[in-house]
Amino acid sequence: MRFLGKEYDGTGVTIAIIDSGVNVDDPRLKGMTIDGWSIELGATGHAMLRPEFHDEHGHGTEIATAVAAIAPGCRIVAVKIMGKKLRTSAELMAAGIETAARNGAHVINLSLGTPNMGKALLLRECCAQAVDMGAVVLAAAHPQGERAYPADLPETVGVTSDPKCPADRFFYFDPGRFPRKTWPALTDKFLAYGHTDVRGSKQRARYRGSGIATAYMSAYVACLRQARPRLDAHETLEGLRTRALTPMPEVGYA
Repeated sequence: MRFLGKEYDGTGVTIAIIDSGVNVDDPRLKGMTIDGWSIELGATGHAMLRPEFHDEHGHGTEIATAVAAIAPGCRIVAVKIMGKKLRTSAELMAAGIETAARNGAHVINLSLGTPNMGKALLLRECCAQAVDMGAVVLAAAHPQGERAYPADLPETVGVTSDPKCPADRFFYFDPGRFPRKTWPALTDKFLAYGHTDVRGSKQRARYRGSGIATAYMSAYVACLRQARPRLDAHETLEGLRTRALTPMPEVGYA
């Protein structure tokens, strides 16, 4: 990513990808530093970690390749909370966020979420804790514009996507200009490219939507953290908003 006249690739920044794991043998991830673990909840509700994070589905690997396309110098920590069927729980998401933050993640990526408002407080507590520890938490917004957590929490960077959004740009819907009563699905969120065929690749995109857009935004945040390592989470977010363009729905994303 180009910032203030220099190119940055996320070197020195750790991105935690809370998903289905990562396939380290994927050729698109060649040269990347990748480690991680899987998390399961025990009978007492305590999180149990295992040093195994192989992707049984493929979704987490696609998220990792989207990150690598923009921030190839970053370190990826795969936090596996889903298996072949991509099923998980808010409790596992919370455990993943807390564990990632406690293990030094600068950026925490969740290309998933839950519409359950009853779990919002649980997720908000762990997101707030992660922010206090210096991490930036990014989460995918609901694809149909409905409520989704943690994307709709004030401590989290919510990301959505649009097919018309250019691959080399991202936008921010400032609440002052886009009030929630008019733009309920977009207010206070970033909008980014949502396909895995970034940078002119001819490969057909396997995944698309807000999940992939969140991965790209996580990579942008990593580059920003590299450029300004002393910024805290709030200052990093403000820098991201400053760099974002303002959408003009009347004429398209110009």
